[in-house]
Amino acid sequence: MISRIAIKALITLSEQYKSIAVVGPRQSGKTTLVRSVFPVKPYVNLENPDIRAFALEDPRAFLSQFSSNGAILDEAQRAPHLFSYLQQMLDEKEDRAQFIITGSNNFLLQQNSTQSLAGRVGYLTLLPFSLSEIKTNAPQDISELLFKGFYPPLYDQPFDIQSWFSNYIRTYIERDVRQLKGIENLIIFERFVKLCAGRIGQLLNKNALAIEVGVDNKTIESWIGVLEASFIVFRLQPHHKNFNKRIVKMPKLYFYDVGLASALLGIQHANQWELHPFKGNVFENLIIVEFLKQRFNQGKPNNLYFWRNNTGNEVDIIIDNFEELIPVEIKSGKTITQEYFKGLHYWNKLTGSLGGMVIYGGSTYQKRSGQIEVIPYRSMSENNII
Repeated sequence: MISRIAIKALITLSEQYKSIAVVGPRQSGKTTLVRSVFPVKPYVNLENPDIRAFALEDPRAFLSQFSSNGAILDEAQRAPHLFSYLQQMLDEKEDRAQFIITGSNNFLLQQNSTQSLAGRVGYLTLLPFSLSEIKTNAPQDISELLFKGFYPPLYDQPFDIQSWFSNYIRTYIERDVRQLKGIENLIIFERFVKLCAGRIGQLLNKNALAIEVGVDNKTIESWIGVLEASFIVFRLQPHHKNFNKRIVKMPKLYFYDVGLASALLGIQHANQWELHPFKGNVFENLIIVEFLKQRFNQGKPNNLYFWRNNTGNEVDIIIDNFEELIPVEIKSGKTITQEYFKGLHYWNKLTGSLGGMVIYGGSTYQKRSGQIEVIPYRSMSENNII
């Protein structure tokens, strides 16, 4: 079994909070992680219809079974009203890590648990494997990596990649989407998700997306909220400091897994990425999510932004470490050119600072003038970036 970096953060939370919520996409390894860290706790899967019926019909009796040692409540968004009853149980004991709650639906967990368990629950977001976790198990070719993505089942078992993602998409749309919003026209919604994949790394223009999908702006905002709540996509926000320049205020859209994005784009074989016009965008997506994984695996919040002004000058990532802003450019090419440094030079001149990083598809590390580092994407984990 591939060890997860987030184990350390989960153990730290277990020493501080009475309950812990581990959230993330379906099949990201949440159940495996919590069961390995808390092997003696009873495990309850609320996807099971009989167990869920018991929890819904008699929540007090259901939870009383675990009054002594607590339990792992898997896919807890299926019975969100349990949190209100759980509050009293947690208050009656001072023990830490009584209940471990997992969920693939952030909206329902946040909505219900924050109301009932405020101050009693610690959160950990677990995304699919990072490059540093799969190491030598990762495909060596960028195109293969973009095609396969990082979901744990694809590294644990010999699944056909295209078939696995097809079933993942079908299950997500037919089950999770109905649970979240009761969306009736799933065909239009699936088309909407695929159109989102075609907008990776682009400014999110909801008006244009609404016209293409054939729905209104409010529906688009609602559906993007569904994708965010279920850990399919996220919005990268523009950095708020403008340095006396007029900046773009629209966010950019990215997916939590590039393999899923590849499937939605219709990629059937890894070699189709070689000349694909979206390769640079999806590679950029991969690197941004790697930064997110570094943060989340440490139990830290997202501190990533992008910067762009109205004349088109842009930096792919701004890492906001409060006392310093670190600019990062992302390039899928393997050959370093002067074009790689254009955004960093503009940013450093604008802000009067030095430094920055270029993450690229090659294999050679360089330390350039102006304290700019050129880092191969496979070496990201070896550099204390975040």
